[in-house]
Amino acid sequence: MPNQIDSRALISPSAQLGENVKIGPYATIGENVKIGSSCVIDSFAQVLGYTEIGENSHIFSYAVIGNIPQDLKYKGDRSFLIVGKNNKIREFVTINPGTDKDSKTIVGRGNLFMAYSHVGHDCIVGDENVFANSATLAGHVRVGNKAVIGGLAAVHQFCSIGELAIIGGCSKVVQDIPPYSMCDGHPAIVCGLNSIGLKRSEFSNEEIRILKKAFKIIFFENHVLSKAKEIVRETLPCSKEIDTLIEFMAFSKRGVKKRI
Repeated sequence: MPNQIDSRALISPSAQLGENVKIGPYATIGENVKIGSSCVIDSFAQVLGYTEIGENSHIFSYAVIGNIPQDLKYKGDRSFLIVGKNNKIREFVTINPGTDKDSKTIVGRGNLFMAYSHVGHDCIVGDENVFANSATLAGHVRVGNKAVIGGLAAVHQFCSIGELAIIGGCSKVVQDIPPYSMCDGHPAIVCGLNSIGLKRSEFSNEEIRILKKAFKIIFFENHVLSKAKEIVRETLPCSKEIDTLIEFMAFSKRGVKKRI
């Protein structure tokens, strides 16, 4: 289908548009932007910089995607923002490219960014995550798949958020958030297993039962991490989920806050 572009939209002649793209009045598309097929860019939205938007994504009014990073170290070098397909980017969302020359911010597919949420420079965001209103990632944050970041939660730079984790609204995240966890607080700590999220992702009752036992050993008993890993390996069946959890803990750079 032909593109539907309002005559009042501000589109650089060098921007690359796929097929069946809809662009509303007063939307701005910069000269180095690539918009995939079947995307919708609503009125007053801005897509700037060296930014690529994957097919079938929807950018709502007043979102600003790809503007220069909010980083004092930025010296004006070319950097990139790559956004995958099927993303919904709501009103007033900001997503920034990398800071250093040729660096990238990367966003996967199927994410929902609710109004006023923010993804800082050099972040890597996976697939099918939900960022509630005003959820904020500082620079260099990594997010796995199917995580939920609550409204007004703020994530410190260089933190990692594991897959299928859920972070409570207004949380202050200064250390890593393990996969499958439910975290909350100031600072955020592990409160338990994200059982509802696991059920929605079709984990079996047995898989959830085993993960609950692993969480109890690692996060709620008074063991150092090396001992907790040893107990988990010796007492629980091997599984991909256990491997994912233990590997995340082993490679955590900022550590994980426990109740004990």
